[in-house]
Amino acid sequence: MEQLPYRATIAPMPEGVDRPLWSVMIPTYNCASYLRETLASVLAQAPGPELMQIEVVDDCSTQDDPAAVVKELGQGRVSFYQQPENVGYIKNFETCLQRSRGKLVHLLHGDDCVRDGFYRKLQKAFDEKPEIGVAFCRTLKMDEHGHWRDIEQLEEVESGILSNWLERIAEIQRISTPSIVVRREVYEKLGGFDRRISCWGEDWEMWVRIAAQYPVWYEVEPLAIRRKHSTSLTGRTIRAGKNIQDVRKAIAIVKNYLPENKADRLSKTASKNYALYALTSARQFTHLGDISAAMNQIREALLCSYSLKVILSSLKLLTYVLYVAMRSVLRPKHTRSSV
Repeated sequence: MEQLPYRATIAPMPEGVDRPLWSVMIPTYNCASYLRETLASVLAQAPGPELMQIEVVDDCSTQDDPAAVVKELGQGRVSFYQQPENVGYIKNFETCLQRSRGKLVHLLHGDDCVRDGFYRKLQKAFDEKPEIGVAFCRTLKMDEHGHWRDIEQLEEVESGILSNWLERIAEIQRISTPSIVVRREVYEKLGGFDRRISCWGEDWEMWVRIAAQYPVWYEVEPLAIRRKHSTSLTGRTIRAGKNIQDVRKAIAIVKNYLPENKADRLSKTASKNYALYALTSARQFTHLGDISAAMNQIREALLCSYSLKVILSSLKLLTYVLYVAMRSVLRPKHTRSSV
């Protein structure tokens, strides 16, 4: 596939260089409080350095000291690289991929974890099916306190190469980043994450891009854990609806990877699915009393899809949002009685 200016080039490793099988690349930014748990989950099942590179790549954190965590827990086994200035998470991901040396690359966010058996079982998939480009597993979800809250739905009842996967992943994001391992040669061929998507959906675009080129393996056992923060909705970009704006960009990009006779249908389905996702976010914002953010998500939902379901759901939700807003305005103000 042609290398494009909005995708980082991932150069092949030079001939004759000794390479480990694995590269576990851990991007971080102001998450040192969780990094200890992340590193512990990797080190508990890591083979020696000749088989696994483990490196933390920090995007110039300002609120904590990830280097100290790496030194304390890694004890020389984990390397550390810090950006000279904050470059943003897409470019930090690019640095992770460019610094990776292994044949299999696991991009593990600095607040996520893996369970025992993750590397062993996914390595077995690549050994048994050398034609696959990636392998991923089912994922558990935990909160910021480390409590498990949910589990992703099963994609198949048995582990193996997924059937009809391109169409399924093209309709909505179905992969959590900590759960997926990619052959480095795939990144070398397809390039890094798309810089045109700056807020949300860059991973989905990548997984669809790969699915259009390679078979994908699925492991039914939940071996990865994604941390979902209670404050994940409160970010400025999401409150402004930038996440759905980026999704619309991603849908347009992804359409080019799809079979011509299915591209329109799959793109419309994806647009409807993400519009409904935006409406779910709008309900959550409404419950938080953030009417402005709720209205932004409703607006973006309607810009994303004009399907009848989206329009009717938007009208119903808009009525509720306006009711909540009016109730807040008309609620009696409690004043302190004068003495």
